[in-house]
Amino acid sequence: MLLLNFALFQVSWFACVMGAANSQPWLGVIVTTMVLAWHLYQTNQAHRELKVLVSTMLIGALLDQTLLSLNLIDYQHHGWSISIVPVWILALWLAFATTLNMSLAWMHKRYWISFIFGMIGGPLAYLAAEKLGAVVVAGQLAYVALAVGWAILTPLLLLIARHINSVESV
Repeated sequence: MLLLNFALFQVSWFACVMGAANSQPWLGVIVTTMVLAWHLYQTNQAHRELKVLVSTMLIGALLDQTLLSLNLIDYQHHGWSISIVPVWILALWLAFATTLNMSLAWMHKRYWISFIFGMIGGPLAYLAAEKLGAVVVAGQLAYVALAVGWAILTPLLLLIARHINSVESV
């Protein structure tokens, strides 16, 4: 199941990024919706997972909206207003959330590892998305902001997921 979870996240990521790069921002949303449906179907604690999904999307959207508002990131093909974080980015955050209790669960309680994972992995994902034509990253300051943001958010989101798990199991 862990490998399937990781693979489905990758499918969502590519659908979102390639959809945005090719003027089809809703493609990633459609694919991610199917991935979310599968994720919620296979879990025996859908209520808990929904809380993790929504929390992650809202917190992630705050980071991306901040980057957009500061002109550090320019997202391609929003799917709606260019002043609001794109629909496909929200889908990406939802897809990422599916990994917190599955393929990334090994990082629960390993906050330094998740800090480093986020600090490196977040900017690399944006670099890859830039190379594929889905975003434009406005230089080194933007990459520093991404590294700091993801270094903080990755352990925070894992902590939130762990907290929701413990509260829901009581």
